[in-house]
Amino acid sequence: MLAAPAPAVAAPKAKKVDCSQVKCVALTFDDGPGKYAGTLLDTLKKYDAKATFFLQGQYVKSRPSYVKRMVKEGHAIGNHGYSHPDFTKSSEATIRSEIKKTNDEIKKAAGVEPKLLRPPYGLSDLTVQDIAAEFGMPIILWTGGSRDWESRNEEKIKKQTLSVAKGNSIVLMHDWVKQTVDSMPSIIKTLQRSGYHLVTVDDVIKGEDLKAGDVFPLPEGWEQ
Repeated sequence: MLAAPAPAVAAPKAKKVDCSQVKCVALTFDDGPGKYAGTLLDTLKKYDAKATFFLQGQYVKSRPSYVKRMVKEGHAIGNHGYSHPDFTKSSEATIRSEIKKTNDEIKKAAGVEPKLLRPPYGLSDLTVQDIAAEFGMPIILWTGGSRDWESRNEEKIKKQTLSVAKGNSIVLMHDWVKQTVDSMPSIIKTLQRSGYHLVTVDDVIKGEDLKAGDVFPLPEGWEQ
């Protein structure tokens, strides 16, 4: 008798958070899933915090179990390209391939397709926006960064993260930086004690009416 096929991974029903009524912060992690992602997911689960992971396709391919777990535990998944080239210096064919290959790997790993794009280095232009629109994706940048890749220091990462974590902020971090993952319990507890709900990007952008290809938040001096 043939075994029944494994059911698709279903994200749990998350508690509804209205970020227009309560203080929200969306912690986002780029370039993963990194090798410390399991520890980070343990911490997020312990403190009932949600996050958004902008994943590189090459690491999705090599660490699919982390992606499956991210989705299962209610985190949001975004596309960060396959091999992290600068999209603004890439051909249209390369950009399309980077996005599609990553979408395919995420779908293969966790049964979902990402709805959000964060271009490598956060660099975008009209061509990148047009291609993002083809894939039905808004482009999500950040309101502040932890600068964890630069300092590699727990106290500096915590101080910088807390300084940019404000209502409805989108904070850039990296799960391949060990000091970031090590500092997360303290960061989360501090934010929660200050009344913040740690949510996904989807919760923060819910009221923005973003269309595919739109960039949010707009860098200073930009117009849609």
